[in-house]
Amino acid sequence: MARLTRLLPLVRGAAPEDGNQTRVLDAALLAFLDFGIKRTSMVEVARRCGLSLATLYRRFASKSDLIKAVGLRQTREFIEQVDAALQRQVDRDASAEEQIVELFAAFITGLRDNRLIHRLLATEPELVLPYLTTEGAPVIELGRDYLAEFITRLQQEGKLPDYDPEPLAEMIARTALSLALTPQTVIPLGDDAAIRQFARDHVVVSFRVR
Repeated sequence: MARLTRLLPLVRGAAPEDGNQTRVLDAALLAFLDFGIKRTSMVEVARRCGLSLATLYRRFASKSDLIKAVGLRQTREFIEQVDAALQRQVDRDASAEEQIVELFAAFITGLRDNRLIHRLLATEPELVLPYLTTEGAPVIELGRDYLAEFITRLQQEGKLPDYDPEPLAEMIARTALSLALTPQTVIPLGDDAAIRQFARDHVVVSFRVR
């Protein structure tokens, strides 16, 4: 299987933000939510974060660099939220089934509740859709690697049988992304309890739980 640059370690290993970077990224995110990406200028971001335009450009050489930084932060926060949900299960030595259910729920709710994704899909789909569909290999890879890591850990703990985790991991990653992109579904994605029940009924079995 062709391997892209490993994105999961890059996301987790991103350098911590300093105060000014936090201000800039917070301001950029709010501007993107208010105006969309195309209508947000570097001048507007500088005004919102209280920095001069020259200082902003010293931090981010272009608007494209700023967009990438906001995207990286959104991805890192998503991973951290899923990590936290899983860690709560690990801390109580939850079964494989329980961990799978909570992982799927964390994936779906994290994508469902991301305001920036939904703002862009509603108003600027031509900007975001390619990165989630025809050019979406990095997104799929990130989800696949996360899930493969999860499956491997459960295998090492004796909670799942031994098998190649990547095909299953990719299938689950693609399913989660599809549900986020096309929320018109018979699955009640707005109901967290129903999401968990769907995972118990239809997702857990795919992992070959012992």
